[in-house]
Amino acid sequence: MIKLCAFADEGGFTIQEQIDVLKKNGISKIELRSVSGKNVSNFTDEEALSYYDALSKNGIEVFSIGSPLGKVDLCDADSHLQTVRRVAKIAKIFKAKRVRVFSFYKAFDDKDAVFTYLTKMADIAKEYDLIFCHENEKDIYGDIVDRVLEIKNQNIDGLRFVFDPANYIQCGEFIPSALDKTFDFTDYFHVKDVDAKSGAIVPAGYGDGCFDTIMQKVIDSGKDFVFTLEPHLKVFSGYSTIDNTELKNKFVYSTNEESFCASADAFKAVLIKNGFVEVTLQDGTKGWQL
Repeated sequence: MIKLCAFADEGGFTIQEQIDVLKKNGISKIELRSVSGKNVSNFTDEEALSYYDALSKNGIEVFSIGSPLGKVDLCDADSHLQTVRRVAKIAKIFKAKRVRVFSFYKAFDDKDAVFTYLTKMADIAKEYDLIFCHENEKDIYGDIVDRVLEIKNQNIDGLRFVFDPANYIQCGEFIPSALDKTFDFTDYFHVKDVDAKSGAIVPAGYGDGCFDTIMQKVIDSGKDFVFTLEPHLKVFSGYSTIDNTELKNKFVYSTNEESFCASADAFKAVLIKNGFVEVTLQDGTKGWQL
């Protein structure tokens, strides 16, 4: 069984707009990153409670908190632990089980410190009964497969891993090889694709993300997985404040909602191509099964 999740801030600005775009595309899980341009790490308790109430009333589960934790220079890791604890508290308000994290900038020359601070972050996660999920991303320590494997081999209790194919491509990795080396400990996937030659971000299946290969690996495993749409097809409000990066876009859309829907349609086409069909589950949500 595959279930869909999404960074809905790429499809809507306000919480209601995000709810609407999720429901329009039959998606009942959200990886919550920002609302009205405000990052989740900066939510007040009152805002978090209000957003949780709106999401739950519409049958939307906060699958993961799409936090920026670990997206700081390694030299700032000590003070950053306060933010880690704050985000953990926010995750509990949303009744989320997972928090997406990273492994620090300017960290390639001090891997022992990276492991130490990831362990401290995971210890905070355990205090709050949460799972922290490390995402591979360009320029952080765990950007390429070999360094992700180094982190995994530390056996940090409470730390799991997200597989983002587009991020691996941007770091020069070959997806089938990366998948073989990391699949057994992958907790969930991000749906983002890139044309390796041009560096352009494209809908799933239009680039070198090898989504058919990923699907076959999932099928062969017999495991259930969540796939979170993170299209990046149109720059969404707040992105530049997250990592100050210009996105290259091969496909152009008139609105964020249009680009989000195109991303959802593209990934659904990948699922259908690989033999999955959409079904309505007993709780009324949608899933995809063979």
